[in-house]
Amino acid sequence: MAETVRWLTPEEQRAWRAFVRLHERLGGRLGRLLQSESHVSPADFAVLVHLTDTPEGRQRYQDLGRALEWEKSRMSHHIARMAGRGMVVREDCLEDARGAFVVITDAGRAAVEAAAPRHVEAVRELFMDHVTPAELRVLAEVSERVIGKLDEDPS
Repeated sequence: MAETVRWLTPEEQRAWRAFVRLHERLGGRLGRLLQSESHVSPADFAVLVHLTDTPEGRQRYQDLGRALEWEKSRMSHHIARMAGRGMVVREDCLEDARGAFVVITDAGRAAVEAAAPRHVEAVRELFMDHVTPAELRVLAEVSERVIGKLDEDPS
């Protein structure tokens, strides 16, 4: 027996398409700005921000890949490129011979610290300045709820 497709209503379709366009355009604009002004790719920036959010500036490969929603091969190749530029290093995990850590270097920390002020300024100009505090609270609540559901089934 065939499943019934739950098509989006016109209102749902409008909201979904607007959300996708916003995500694509905002991500593209912020990415180009990072690359042109800071010489840091959006992927580099994402890795460096995740690492600076941890007390020791290090995360297990697997955990970082999961947080970024990257496949193992993308993670491995991108971290190797960043290591080649001196932004991160790979450290073996002493407790688990198969595991490894990605660790931010001083150069990586300097790169993210140089890029962050202009990035946050652009986030304000392109997004924050156009939403009200009430809209921002709703956006945070909706985003956190959907992320929570996604985290329940990480496949």
